[in-house]
Amino acid sequence: MTTTTLAVLVPLLPFLGAAAGLLLGRTAPGYVRPLAVLPSLTSLVLAVLVAVRQGGGQAINAATELTPTGSVPIELSLHIDGFAALVAVLVGVVASCVQIYSTGYLRDDPRYPSYAALVSLFTSAMLLVVYSGDLIVLLVGWEVMGICSYFLVGHYWEIPEARAASIKAFLVTKLGDVPFLIGLFALGTDAGSFRITTVLGTVASGGLHHPTLVALLLLAGVAGKSALFPLHTWLPDAMAGPTPVSALIHAATMVAAGIYFVARLLPVFQASSAAMVVLAVMAAVTMAGSALAALAQDDIKRVLAYSTIGQLGYMAGALAVGDRGAAVFHLLSHGAFKALLFLAAGVIIHASGTNSLAVMSRMTGLRSRVPDAYWTMTVALLALAAIPPFSGFFSKEAILGAAEHVATGHTERAPGAAGWIVLVAGLVTAVLTAAYATRLWLLTFHGRGVEAPDQGKEPRSMTVVLWVLAVPSLAFGLAYGPLPDWFDGRDLTPVLTTSVLGTGLALVGGIVTYGAWRHTTALAPRVPMGAVAAHPDVEPALVEAEAIARHAPVFGDVAYAPDPADPGRLLLGPLHRHAAVGFHLDAVYNVLFVRPVQAGAALVRFLDREVVDTYVRGAAALPRLLGAAVRRAQTGNVQTYVSALLAGTVVLVVAALLVATGA
Repeated sequence: MTTTTLAVLVPLLPFLGAAAGLLLGRTAPGYVRPLAVLPSLTSLVLAVLVAVRQGGGQAINAATELTPTGSVPIELSLHIDGFAALVAVLVGVVASCVQIYSTGYLRDDPRYPSYAALVSLFTSAMLLVVYSGDLIVLLVGWEVMGICSYFLVGHYWEIPEARAASIKAFLVTKLGDVPFLIGLFALGTDAGSFRITTVLGTVASGGLHHPTLVALLLLAGVAGKSALFPLHTWLPDAMAGPTPVSALIHAATMVAAGIYFVARLLPVFQASSAAMVVLAVMAAVTMAGSALAALAQDDIKRVLAYSTIGQLGYMAGALAVGDRGAAVFHLLSHGAFKALLFLAAGVIIHASGTNSLAVMSRMTGLRSRVPDAYWTMTVALLALAAIPPFSGFFSKEAILGAAEHVATGHTERAPGAAGWIVLVAGLVTAVLTAAYATRLWLLTFHGRGVEAPDQGKEPRSMTVVLWVLAVPSLAFGLAYGPLPDWFDGRDLTPVLTTSVLGTGLALVGGIVTYGAWRHTTALAPRVPMGAVAAHPDVEPALVEAEAIARHAPVFGDVAYAPDPADPGRLLLGPLHRHAAVGFHLDAVYNVLFVRPVQAGAALVRFLDREVVDTYVRGAAALPRLLGAAVRRAQTGNVQTYVSALLAGTVVLVVAALLVATGA
């Protein structure tokens, strides 16, 4: 079988699995789980075969024109280089793990058939984006992922938060997709083709007429899809969906699509220095701001969501300094340990019965209840914090090293300003990342209070995949040696200066957070359960008394006040309450966009009802009055008709006499 045929089957199999799952979900429920798992696993095997045959060498290209358009042609084409081959393997690994994990996590969910089919369709759409050699075909996969995320985030549609989160995710990403679509058309018009190879050739020859405008339009769509500032606000709210969906979105699909798109079309952005600086600023604000927000979150999944935003900021920073090899290296590394973090969090939530770190911090023995999640999450958090020799150290160091080279003028792939912005923001974020990773680990597994509830042993399908993902989280970073053959020959060897700085700052962040935790835990007062709501150290806006009351059987009669025992509150100080709500960005958008749109809608409704309808009612009133008058004349009384006839005759006679007299 040819490599092209194998590549076509990679996105096709999950699509067929999704279609079959939807058709047989009700009539043959016994086939649902095999139809969810087997296509993803087969697609993974084929993606590995494609990667082996591609071997990091010459890109594989194949194309056929879909239909004559009369102008710019649209082609069903493949363009598989080293980046595409490895990203497809990542998508296959994570999607397969998520499908296997979901068979246990959602084993009692009545909507599992539709869920599994949507996950397969989501996977197929991402693989289409990865392998596509035509921008319009890529756009199809891009938009299918958007609708899949809407349905999957809103899977628990009975919950108002899930419904609101799905709508928000859809609208915010569509807000970015509008300029993105315009940018794609402008790019295709300038190049005379939507083929990626043709577009890149046009850029190389200087044929792009408005590079800055096109790049900025495309960045708007990338910001929405990959949750970069300022369109990142949908991602934390998307945690209302099932945890395996969070793992899929954050690790291998959706948010990875925007980064991958920029990496594939990086010369388009490099054609404009202004666009590169804008991308650097977006990356810097994204990584630093999200790390501060993560340090203030109480929900374990929201911590991981802001963590994803920060790591996407790192990837965007690598692209802003012109090193797509470092960006995709971190995308691959992050995909493994972030999927592991979310799936381990699902096990922890299942065991503890809560998402709240404040509640988990008052449980003892949780790590002995979930030893698989404890050890694998520890590995993933060390990778997230970029501690050597875990994978995150090598991939994050590749980004910092690339930024340092641009900042100091050793390479001219991007403006020096972009290098300094990314380097400084990356080092600051390294401290904050280690801080919130340490805080998460301490509050989750080292709580002090009553014994954690025993929810029984988790299904093996949920724990086995944790160890599968722990392997690349630990060892994938060591692949920096052979990876340059797949990444345009770019050297990914760690640089001594940034390695020492990054690791040192990460250790400082972890140690300081541990010290703050020890300090706050020692000072945390013991408060009777009935007095928690009224305790002066507890802010009702942050810790709801109702939520604590629901967990009263877990705590017994005594609880620890949650706020003073949180090292994040001590480290952030007065900034904590702002960071906890994402620095009020949703409130700003509400004032700038939501309220004006609502006011405009109210005005249109007023004009429609009070102005347009008035004219319509007026136009109908005159015929109605005439009809009423005629109806009064038609009484059916013969005497009335005769009297009217005589009166009319008299009037006519008098009129005739007057006319005759006048004559």
